[in-house]
Order: sequence, then C-alpha cells, then structure tokens
Amino acid sequence: MAYIKINKANLFHNLNQIALKAGSKDKVAVVLKDNAYGHGIDIMAQLSSEFGIKQAVVISTDEAMQIRDYFDHVLVLNGSPIADDKLSFAITDIDQLANIPKGSKIELKVDTGMHRNGILMDEIDEALQLIEDNKIDLFGVMTHFRSADEFGSELYWQQKNFDKIKQIVVDRGFEGVRFHSHNSAALLRSKSFDEDIARVGIAIYGYNELPQAFDEVELKPVLSLYAKRSSTRKLKKAQRVGYGGDFIADRDMVISTYDLGYGDGWMRGDSLNPYVTAEGLEILGRVSMDFISLESDRDEICVMDDAQKAAKHFGTISYEMTTMLSKDIERIVV
Repeated sequence: MAYIKINKANLFHNLNQIALKAGSKDKVAVVLKDNAYGHGIDIMAQLSSEFGIKQAVVISTDEAMQIRDYFDHVLVLNGSPIADDKLSFAITDIDQLANIPKGSKIELKVDTGMHRNGILMDEIDEALQLIEDNKIDLFGVMTHFRSADEFGSELYWQQKNFDKIKQIVVDRGFEGVRFHSHNSAALLRSKSFDEDIARVGIAIYGYNELPQAFDEVELKPVLSLYAKRSSTRKLKKAQRVGYGGDFIADRDMVISTYDLGYGDGWMRGDSLNPYVTAEGLEILGRVSMDFISLESDRDEICVMDDAQKAAKHFGTISYEMTTMLSKDIERIVV
C-alpha cells in the first residue's frame, strides 16, 4: 500500500530554526491540528516532545486528549471548555463566557482584523468584566493575523490593534496572562520576537510561505509520499490508458499501476496537464480513486517530496496537499 515517510532529521532541523527565531524551545507551540497537517498527530507529537517542545495547539478536545501526555500544555482552538490542568480553550464569541465550567482555563481570542471569529475589539471591556464576575481563569489572550505571509502594512495594523488589547488587559489588573499572536509567517518575519509563545504550524513541516523578499530561513520538508506497484503491462503504440482513455501511447512502452488515488487524498488534477512525480515520472491519464498509472516498472515510486512544489502544479497551497492525505495511509518515521 501507499505510505508516507516522516523525516525526523528534517523535523528537528525545522524546530531548531524556529526555536532560534522564537528565542527558546519553551516559546514554541507546535500546531498539530487536523492530524498534524496530514503528517500524523501522534507521530508528530511524540517527535516534537522528544525534541523538547512543551506546548501544542490542536483543533478539538479529541485531538488534545490524543496528545496531552506529550506536553505540559495544549491549547484547543475549537472545543467546549472542560476542567483539565493541561488544557486551555480558545473563546471566540462573547456569548461563550456565560457557560464556562468551573476549573477550566480559557484563552480569549480577539478579532484584530481577520474578521473570521473572535471577540470584537469594542467588546473587550465587557468580556473582561464577565471573566471577573464569573471568576473565570483567563489563561491567555490571543489573535490571528490574516496577511502575515503577504507584502503590505496589514500585519503591522493588526499588531498595533493587539498591542491596544494587551494594554487594556494589563490595565484591568489581570496577572499571569500569556499573550500570543504569531503564526509561522509572522515569526519568520520577526526580527525581535517578544511574546509568550508562537503558534507554529506550516513551518515545522518544512514550508516557508513568505515572499522571497523576506529574509529566508531554511526549512526542510518533513513528509514524502510513496506508492507501491500493483500491476505492470506492455502498452502498444496508440493504446489508451484509464478512464476516458485520456492518455494515448505514442510508442510501445511499459507502464505500471500504483496504489494511490483521490480516495487517499491525492489531487485528481487535470489529465491534460499531468503531474510529474518527485522522480520525474508523468502521471498517465486520469487519476482514479485508488490508482495512478506511470511509465515505470519500479516496485515503488516517490510521488511527492515537496508539497510546496506539488501545490504550485495544482494551483493550491502546501497546507492542502498534506492535510488532505488520508489518515489510513501508513506513516513511517525515518
């Protein structure tokens, strides 16, 4: 069956680069949501912990429970708060503050300009009053940047807005609250990181999405995708391959079918603009649910070893290329 290799050395290289930007390992919170961007949440949690990372970020309570034993603290971005000494929960709407269970920790997410979710800036005083009145444990205050990986002034605009929020929280007398706003792009752009943690996702997996004009930090892809040969046949000139017969052989050739398809989370793409694998092999005809065809008789082939390059072919982003990969594909640490 198709399988994924997780390169431990590349992951540790990336984590070291990120720790240098953040100032220490203790300021790095690895984002492991959505099965660690397709890399495998348990594997990535275990390896991150082995490197010395103490904090993580996930999307759900279920994910948090999967990895809580690997870390000192886990932030849940979209879950109902529960009392757990290792977990905190992002609050993205002021109405949620009316039903916070006793003993649970919350992190107030403030909308400083992304306009997706979060407490509105003009609601901050009301939110803090509710937190005081209900004796809620305010563990952190956070925001999220919408354009940290693009040129322009929007990042600085949002940072200034978040600075105003920080000051309000401090002036209200809240102590021991952690503040965080930096994602991968914001941290990689930073010249002097000064917040309590950085929530680092795509960068730990080996991808820097910043324009080339920014200072480059060398990162190495952690994931590579392989497929194994299912069958081989001799194709005669003019014979056609796969659904619709989109590929027509221009000569006699040997082709093989490999066990990867859109059912595994691989992109179907356009057979008239075929994807070329990491080893330079062109996919012949349409991608099927479970198979691709290539001019090869190798026992296995590397389909992708750089999601950023693959994403450019399909007109998407590296995040999608890895996150779509099925949880059922075996992941092996090398």
